[in-house]
Amino acid sequence: METENMHDNGRDDSTSPPTKRARTNASQLEELKSMTVIVADTGDIEAIRRLRPQDATTNPSLLKKAADMPQYEHLVNDAIEYGLSTAGDSDEDALVHLIMDKLGVNFGKEILGIVPGYVSTEVDARTSFDAEATLARARRIIGMYEEVGIAKERVLIKIASTWEGIQACRVLQQEGVRCNMTLLFSLAQAAACAEAGATLISPFVGRIMDYYKAQTGKTYAPAEDPGVQSVTKIYNYYKTYGYNTIVMGASFRNAGEITELAGCDRLTIAPKFLDELAESTKPLERKLAPGRRSDVAKLE
Repeated sequence: METENMHDNGRDDSTSPPTKRARTNASQLEELKSMTVIVADTGDIEAIRRLRPQDATTNPSLLKKAADMPQYEHLVNDAIEYGLSTAGDSDEDALVHLIMDKLGVNFGKEILGIVPGYVSTEVDARTSFDAEATLARARRIIGMYEEVGIAKERVLIKIASTWEGIQACRVLQQEGVRCNMTLLFSLAQAAACAEAGATLISPFVGRIMDYYKAQTGKTYAPAEDPGVQSVTKIYNYYKTYGYNTIVMGASFRNAGEITELAGCDRLTIAPKFLDELAESTKPLERKLAPGRRSDVAKLE
């Protein structure tokens, strides 16, 4: 794999404004790939093999879904055996945590045999308000990857964007461990993550929309979607103030949210939406580009 795939955001930094692409036989997915790095949001290894994204993201819910599939039973059994053989006198909770970390690494290793870029592996969300616990779990996960021959440069450690998580991110990035800051819902969180040197952030488009929909009862068109607007604001802020942290929209509820963010550095997309985009030949307009300046003053 070329080094540049691991260090830059894979984006065209042209400052030309977004333009509507001519109607062709190309699918929306093919068009999107010309503007944005595509990431598969799944633990299903066979789906990743079929879709061939640049990177892949996982989380405990996705791993649970994949682990229930019989074709991945060997990965589950290996994690259990690893935990039982290495846990020593640990209590039951510690044993379960060890097994779950190993399970994430087992899936990550298989995924990295397919994708040329990163895999994201999540630290237990129960450590979100404990910086030291987050650091310990992150370092253990990286150690497990190194035990099976995977360099830390190919792994993004997913950490919640709490104050404690951001402090852990700062330390890990200084140690050469790359972080994907998740559970991110605001520009303030995004600015703090960038100041901490995070490699990548994952603002949650769909969950932001869910909140506003529950509060207002409204149904939002994609261009008016509060989650889409939040990611757009973060993207423009980063480009305006020269942050290198990658913006990767996540947690989509429909394909319209995805197409409204065409041009974002990365988008992590569930297989069902990747398939939907692959089947559509509607013209796709680039919505985000580095030349658009933020209307927000730099946060201090």
